[in-house]
Amino acid sequence: MDGLGLPEIRSTCPYCGVGCGVLLRPDGQGGLDVRGDPDHPANFGRLCSKGSALGETVGLEQRLLAPRVKGQNSDWDSALQLVADRFSQTIAEHGPDSVAFYVSGQLLTEDYYVANKLMKGFIGSANIDTNSRLCMASSVAGHKRAFGTDTVPGTYEDLDEADLVVLVGSNLAWCHPVLYQRVLAARKSRGTRIVVIDPRRTASCDGADLHLALLPGSDVALFNRLFTEIHAQGATDAEFLYHTNGFKNALDAAETDDCSVTGLSEAQIKTFCNLWIGTENVVTIYSQGVNQSTSGSDKVNAILNCHLATGRIGKPGCGPLSVTGQPNAMGGREVGGLANMLACHLDLENADHRAAVRDFWQAPRIPDGPGLKAVDMFQAVGDGRIKALWIIHTNPAVSMPEADAVRDAIAGCDFTVVSDITAQTDTARLADVILPATAWAEKEGTVTNSDRTISRQRSVLLAPGQARPDWDILSEVGRRMGFAAPFDYASPAEIFREYAALSALGGHFGRDFDISLLATLSDAGYAGMVPQRWPITATREGGRFFADGAFYHADGKARFLPVRWHPPAARTEPRFPFRLNTGRLRDQWHTMTRTALSPRLAAHLPEPFVDIHPEDAARFSISPADLVRLTSPVGTAILRAHITDTVQPGQLFASMHWTGETAPSARIDALVPAATDPVSGQPESKAGVVALQRFEAAWYGFAVSGSAMVPNCAYWAQARTHNGYRAELAGLEEIVDWEAEARRLFAAPEALATIMTDISRGVARVVLHQQGVVKAALFVERQPVAVMRDYLTTVPGTAGDGVLTGTPPTDVPDPGPVLCSCFGIGVRTILDAIEGGKVVNVDAVGAALGAGTNCGSCRPEISALLDRVLHREAAE
Repeated sequence: MDGLGLPEIRSTCPYCGVGCGVLLRPDGQGGLDVRGDPDHPANFGRLCSKGSALGETVGLEQRLLAPRVKGQNSDWDSALQLVADRFSQTIAEHGPDSVAFYVSGQLLTEDYYVANKLMKGFIGSANIDTNSRLCMASSVAGHKRAFGTDTVPGTYEDLDEADLVVLVGSNLAWCHPVLYQRVLAARKSRGTRIVVIDPRRTASCDGADLHLALLPGSDVALFNRLFTEIHAQGATDAEFLYHTNGFKNALDAAETDDCSVTGLSEAQIKTFCNLWIGTENVVTIYSQGVNQSTSGSDKVNAILNCHLATGRIGKPGCGPLSVTGQPNAMGGREVGGLANMLACHLDLENADHRAAVRDFWQAPRIPDGPGLKAVDMFQAVGDGRIKALWIIHTNPAVSMPEADAVRDAIAGCDFTVVSDITAQTDTARLADVILPATAWAEKEGTVTNSDRTISRQRSVLLAPGQARPDWDILSEVGRRMGFAAPFDYASPAEIFREYAALSALGGHFGRDFDISLLATLSDAGYAGMVPQRWPITATREGGRFFADGAFYHADGKARFLPVRWHPPAARTEPRFPFRLNTGRLRDQWHTMTRTALSPRLAAHLPEPFVDIHPEDAARFSISPADLVRLTSPVGTAILRAHITDTVQPGQLFASMHWTGETAPSARIDALVPAATDPVSGQPESKAGVVALQRFEAAWYGFAVSGSAMVPNCAYWAQARTHNGYRAELAGLEEIVDWEAEARRLFAAPEALATIMTDISRGVARVVLHQQGVVKAALFVERQPVAVMRDYLTTVPGTAGDGVLTGTPPTDVPDPGPVLCSCFGIGVRTILDAIEGGKVVNVDAVGAALGAGTNCGSCRPEISALLDRVLHREAAE
């Protein structure tokens, strides 16, 4: 306990699908102290930079505290009655398929369950889909085709026992850092080798024995080659093949593929195949580089084919492992949160399954076919087929492909409801009704991580204002729509017991998902639930699947899928010569509704950028720090150029986090076409095509302020700092009066101004003071501004002596841009230690400064700094 006498409360991190346990304690000032739970089996106390900064994200500054109807605060009774009436009226006039729910992996399982029950069981439509469609739908499809159900075969413990870990389309070091550290620990203790298969050289390559920089979308061809080599070298497991069907057809299809489409050399391909085949304990981890593709399902099955052929599945240290991007993507799959699924891994198209669920729910009807998947759903919103839409804890106006069209569709929908913790998102600003939901650390429920471990999220902070849990909001709307008894829930524990009881149907129909042993859990038992991996029945608990050769197709056997390489849907051409890859950054998550609140996380990479190979930069006359415009067949974006050889010539990489709230010109999914995998419906976010050109601005600016700014120019990107905000700016029109512009930008008409201008050089510097301290400062030039940004972010709220120079006083240390977000350690601090001879390797940097000793995701960047300095010194 702390000085306030408050105990730590066990909960689960709300970010990625690793599902790390956290220990939370209120700090007495509305915030939280957060540390990793040493007893949780997913992380054993480790946290990444995002998890470590959770305490900085629970403030109420941007919280929605009351229902809003048409932009005006309302009360719950009026708002909920309006929602119930409009949905009921729409259904009565246009049928149940005229309404839709778009939900999220941010929902707890109990919330997800109620939403799915309401839509599929009582509204009578399957038009409920989730942003998990953008994350792991291809993995679901691949599992079902191979295994007969959506089963993750292995566990995280397999990483500890593997002798080879293959990362396919997964930058594990940045996107799932705790798992990556687990892999590195295995390398240290048992010599585990690491192969990275990715078009980019990512942070995960720093610890790799082999990096295969294949061409985008060519994964099927590579794994088909591995499959044929398995057969040619006699490495198939004849005994395990007895439990499978379709091997010959799959082999015939694989032999028709030409592996040259990967762009890899024959030597690289042979090295990979021999390493994979010659290592008994192999885990293949795959993520969005596999799933987010028009051939994502085939990529998954190409990987599964290799594991099935060798029997390397369900055994310690062996198997395919899909790592998910959200804390409850798995929980959503379990409750049937996808438009083509029924609850508890039962099939929507199966009449017996539908009847059993209908009888259990005592529901009037259950749809007999799939509803609209995410991309199709928003196209239906746009053309008027969907007339009432409820969006819960997600931001599709930013995150969906063709985001501009999705934004316009939502804006034009007859009736849109958004449930969220803030009204300050691109999507919430379009809603007719916004409902204030409780946030992480305020709500109670369960989540399931990527290896099937069910963990509790627990309330540790009081719900602010009128915020209510999602299950409660959904249940109340269900009751007001006329379904009183089925939605008469009093607590999440009650919902969980019903859900666990329903899962017995999975066991009855011979399915994998069954947690029926928990159906009699008391409220006290639910409150004290410890992490446990499903299935949870009287005869089985947790563990791996399929080592015994028992699968879930009708014949009990696994199926090989004949798959062939197909190029990405979009083709490069002279107008659009570049292939665009999109993805995540180390310290940000999704559309930054949470992470953007943390100054610590914003400090690492505070503005949107695009990685460009030096050859391409030279060809298009792009210099470091230039702004560039990307144009695709469906949208445009403006980002900062980052020239690097981590991408191949002809390829670009940009992150997907920025929004209309943080950098309107950098909504990267506005460039991504709505091409989808024909089986999974998952969009292709890794292989769009774009044109590239230098953005010719009339002026460039950098600004700092103690409060949020109000930019109005062609390009701006705003981020939190410990002293307020920072912003990068650029405009197309000349500004005559920079003092007036600064006052407008900073909303400070009465502040005292200190100004320095040089009209001939296009230089302007404006510092605004209030009550003797710096309120804000603006620096403008005709080229990207050269000032000490990290020093200037500390100036608001201080006397700011000499701030017009843009450099720190000689007696003020400059740590440089933050490299280690966990401990706030800057590049300059690390360079000083290297150049001073204090450290000679990454471990020594950690010992001296602490950098890289928590989540470890900054270690590749520390290594790059070391290499740069040591190589320079050797050359001198």
